[in-house]
Amino acid sequence: MSANLYDIPLRRLEGQPATLDAYRGKVMLIVNVASQCGLTPQYSGLEKLFEQYEERGLVVLGFPCNDFGAQEPGSEAEIADFCQRNYGVRFAMFEKIAVNNEGRHPLYRELIDAQPQARQPEGSQFGEKLAQHGLGQKNPSDVMWNFEKFLVGRDGKVRGRFAPDMQPDDPVLVAAIEAALA
Repeated sequence: MSANLYDIPLRRLEGQPATLDAYRGKVMLIVNVASQCGLTPQYSGLEKLFEQYEERGLVVLGFPCNDFGAQEPGSEAEIADFCQRNYGVRFAMFEKIAVNNEGRHPLYRELIDAQPQARQPEGSQFGEKLAQHGLGQKNPSDVMWNFEKFLVGRDGKVRGRFAPDMQPDDPVLVAAIEAALA
């Protein structure tokens, strides 16, 4: 990995400058999120994961993204309101970023370089369905869609990447989180 994930400049949803250094020593689940996606109900599962494992050192970090079907058109204030009102989100949220294409945020460049392929749920047809509609990945390593998940260990190294349709309570994802927390 060329850059240190902890040093990449970010902005919190409320506008303050930030880095991942605040989460050094924690296990991070980094997710590109959207408010108007068929997968948006995953906010509930992500919040449950955060609540369940927070005391053991898990943080969930949401990065709103409008790259896929313009499903995150709102302002930062609208996103914050939506997440709080509909899902009671307490986990950290950051400003809207691009995760694919030339405008890809440096954080996602590093995450993708470290883990070029996402693990899909058993029997998943999600990627094929996107492709049938002319949507999804342009390059095999691109983020497939909203709610793709990157798991970063306490050491700052990417431990796994999980497809958008892998639910937050999927035993594969939960086992990977538990292993990273151990």
